[in-house]
Amino acid sequence: MKRRTGLLSQQLAMQRRKLLLLGVFAVGLGIMIISQATLLATIVNEVFVKGTSLLSIAALLGTMLAVIIARTVLSYGIGRTGIMLAAVSKSNIRDALIRNMTKNPLLTALGGQTGGKVSVLLDAVDEIDSYFSQYVPRLMEASFIPLLLLIAVFFQHPASGFIMLASAPFIPIFMILVGLQTQKKSEEKYTQLTEFSGTFLDSLQGLLTLKLFGRVNRQQQEIERSSLGFRDATIGILRIAFTNTLMLELIVMLSIGLIALELALQLLVFKSMSFDTAFLVLLLAPEFYSLLKNTGTAFHSGRTSMGAARKVEQALGDLMESGHEETCEEKDSNRSVMHQMPPAIEVNQLQFSFGDNKFELAVDTVHIRPGEKIAIVGPSGAGKTTFMHILAGLIRPLSGEVQVNNRVLSPAWEESWFEQMSYITQHPYIFAGSLRDNIMMGTRRQVSQAEIEGAAEAAGLSSLINGLEEGYDTLVGEGGRGLSGGEKQRLALARAFLNRPAVIMFDEPTVGLDLYTERVLQRSIEKLSIDATLITVAHRLYTIRQADCILFMEKGTLVDSGSHDDLMKRLPQYAEMVDVQRRGGFQ
Repeated sequence: MKRRTGLLSQQLAMQRRKLLLLGVFAVGLGIMIISQATLLATIVNEVFVKGTSLLSIAALLGTMLAVIIARTVLSYGIGRTGIMLAAVSKSNIRDALIRNMTKNPLLTALGGQTGGKVSVLLDAVDEIDSYFSQYVPRLMEASFIPLLLLIAVFFQHPASGFIMLASAPFIPIFMILVGLQTQKKSEEKYTQLTEFSGTFLDSLQGLLTLKLFGRVNRQQQEIERSSLGFRDATIGILRIAFTNTLMLELIVMLSIGLIALELALQLLVFKSMSFDTAFLVLLLAPEFYSLLKNTGTAFHSGRTSMGAARKVEQALGDLMESGHEETCEEKDSNRSVMHQMPPAIEVNQLQFSFGDNKFELAVDTVHIRPGEKIAIVGPSGAGKTTFMHILAGLIRPLSGEVQVNNRVLSPAWEESWFEQMSYITQHPYIFAGSLRDNIMMGTRRQVSQAEIEGAAEAAGLSSLINGLEEGYDTLVGEGGRGLSGGEKQRLALARAFLNRPAVIMFDEPTVGLDLYTERVLQRSIEKLSIDATLITVAHRLYTIRQADCILFMEKGTLVDSGSHDDLMKRLPQYAEMVDVQRRGGFQ
């Protein structure tokens, strides 16, 4: 199996130019630090030891000012590049998350609480910022500048260089030990944050239900528990951060103290070193340890970001591994095959599950001929809607396949498949906008007003629209006119009429409607499905009888299939269901 590249490493690989720029800035900054320390040591030696006038060293002062400005510009460049690196990376990660969530929206909705997903999309991605804006720039500085400083110190005074070389490894060793613990705590923190966000949002959305069932106090305790868990996880990270800072400061202080003691002995006791050399080494040593210390602090932030990145990677799932991109030729080929209307659909050995010990679906073989009318029936919880979602391409099966015109329905075909298929649920979504815009949601091509009006007429919606003052420009949805259940269904049908799909899927849209509206919709559905394959999750006996083939499902399994008369003879469960509907008056 090919090893998956980490999310953070992928983002760095995509921005190699910025990394190269950081390296150039780091080398330049190292040179400027050495130059500034050398000039300062020379100036102090000339003025305070040799008694040279300031006028005589004006050139040195001007040069040092230029070096300070250059150092400031390079430091700003490193910081700015890090911020740009973080901004692009966060944007890419968020785009990947959103694509992953919208690619399979039904599974996304079923896979955990909304608050938890929002927490990952916003908080966890924001936490990754410090990895790119702080850790990577500091790591780049630590890769070049300490080495340059160490070389400069060795040239001036090897003994101080050996002290720095011997003490420096303690900082990265401690960084690694603390960083590993930090990443673990960070993952715990985001687990707690996800739980807290999900619990809080669920409580807000279901506040009325909680009130009605007298569970407000219990839910309040649950929110408090989640909140305290998140607090404790955050405090744990802060405790590690403070410990990390204390130990780094202690190591740096002791190391600089040793160097200062050794320089004092050489300068004052053995008199084997000049003042400017000792002062230069004493200026470079703090710079050396300061860089390592800053890298240690950034390393702590980086490990925290890695914990957040782990949560993002879990949310992304296998998105980074798939990423199949079609060529234009492949897309055109797919469309040419999919556009054969109506298509033949074949189902082979489908297996699907919502998780351990949860609902499981198993469908062996189903053949749907072009233009056939299929009814999917069975008791509640039998898996009818789940099976329909798989046929529609909204859910991917764990195993098995759906073939359309002998081609396997795969993510690469989704766009072409959705162009040829309409799926109308019991509760179609109406977007905020005009009636015209909502009807046009059913097509991906340019359409005329006449076509829109024709679709509305065919769906039985034109009389309603013509009676409105603003007609097709009437605003509906949020901030506009509300639509009844029957009107929403007719609008959804108008979308389908405008698109003229090859395959039409219904989740019995007439349930719960009055008799007149139901008859209008039935006529429209019959008209729409004349030249198309019709697949319906059916509850009405009228719809079931009209089907060419009936699929009877029970407990997630396709029990039998056939015509109404055949199933009445050989399937007792089906006969019992029909009898119940007849006695209940659902004809």
